[in-house]
Amino acid sequence: MEEKKKKTLLFFSLIFTLLLSFSAALDHQTLLLSPLPSAPTLSQPESFSAISEPDPDSLSLQLHHLDALSSNQTPSQLFHLRLHRDALRFTSLTSLAAARTRPRPIRSSPGFSSSIVSGLSQGSGEYFTRIGVGTPPKYLYMVLDTGSDVVWLQCAPCKRCYAQTDPVFDPRKSSTSSPIPCSSPLCRKLDTPGCNSKKTCLYQVSYGDGSFTVGEFSTETLTFRRTKVPRVAVGCGHDNEGLFVGAAGLLGLGRGKLSFPSQTGPRFKSKFSYCLVDRAASSKPSSVVFGDSAVSRTARFTPLLSNPKLDTFYYVELIGISVGGTRVPGITASLFKLDPAGNGGVIIDSGTSVTRLTRSAYNSLRNAFRAGTTTLKRAPEFSLFDTCFDLSGKTEVKVPTVVLHFRGADVSLPATNYLIPVDSSGTFCFAFAGTMGGLSIIGNIQQQGFRVVYDLAGSRVGFAPRGCA
Repeated sequence: MEEKKKKTLLFFSLIFTLLLSFSAALDHQTLLLSPLPSAPTLSQPESFSAISEPDPDSLSLQLHHLDALSSNQTPSQLFHLRLHRDALRFTSLTSLAAARTRPRPIRSSPGFSSSIVSGLSQGSGEYFTRIGVGTPPKYLYMVLDTGSDVVWLQCAPCKRCYAQTDPVFDPRKSSTSSPIPCSSPLCRKLDTPGCNSKKTCLYQVSYGDGSFTVGEFSTETLTFRRTKVPRVAVGCGHDNEGLFVGAAGLLGLGRGKLSFPSQTGPRFKSKFSYCLVDRAASSKPSSVVFGDSAVSRTARFTPLLSNPKLDTFYYVELIGISVGGTRVPGITASLFKLDPAGNGGVIIDSGTSVTRLTRSAYNSLRNAFRAGTTTLKRAPEFSLFDTCFDLSGKTEVKVPTVVLHFRGADVSLPATNYLIPVDSSGTFCFAFAGTMGGLSIIGNIQQQGFRVVYDLAGSRVGFAPRGCA
């Protein structure tokens, strides 16, 4: 009888142990520790003759990280530059969301006097690609930005132009450059349309970091690999200050009427997606896809919300966050609510690196993560990160899982998307931050490795895990 009891106890003990290990496997994941990456290499062919003829209703382009323009910097310097850009980017977006007013109109003789500053200190976006502009096409580096709408590039003759990698585009040498009349509906879609003595449209785009671009508003042919997209409204900037060094301009991927996805909606079905690869993972390039093929079959979708005061940003509904398999108390949908006046809310942004959450939500998330990492040695705060760990001498650690719960879509983050290296000494930090403002932003560190699908026709955003494969 005693023997039978021992066997029963042993059986239940084994079951309990298995359940504990299974629970731990569910609630934690292994983080393989990698150092800060060096600047990625920059290579994009001028000729695409080796590439098979693409689907005319679909585009696929390779993306490069902005750090590729700073190959002479150390990994630590690159990371500090990225955080500096990120702070400016965050300020720019929150200023735009808070103001929700149109900038001042262009004066007949703009008298700008601000000095040109290094674009690497400006928060104008993190990823860029190679696009042909004009006929014959001149291939230029253009930043992709989901937080702005107008497509623009620097143009000759320059009143003021910042330094860029390629020669400045000259519209006089393009047979497809066509000025937009002041009376055109395209001109009226601008926030601040202007008109010159020739009755052709002028544009102005100002950013919250103080940078701006001003010039003529024209239609032009853009070439993506060998796919030509005619009559895209493009700002041809003759006075461009601040902004960024290296890239020639910006391809606006926002939700507004003049963004590239909105302008080309009929052709590419108002759909695009991107996959942003961690810069340490050089084997798989980041990419952007336009058209039906942009929609991954494995994507989980959440509805897009509309902000009547600001149509540029991609607002989504974040309803909670889990750490270690348990919903974090105190993080509810009400903390991220977009109110009728256009305040608050959560946006998905490709150009912001670090996810910012309203202060109370961040504090609850941080405290839950700290409670699940008591076995890890703490390190001092680093820049905007208040939760850091000394993982020197280790090759891997166990960390609690983190899941973002959107309306209709649970997004489980890989450990590399929330515990990141910040120096060369083994310091890793929790890659979230708090903000006193109402706007929360899901940044590109948290988006890494997912194919993020923007289905504007279906008014939804999707996340496909392992979508870069």
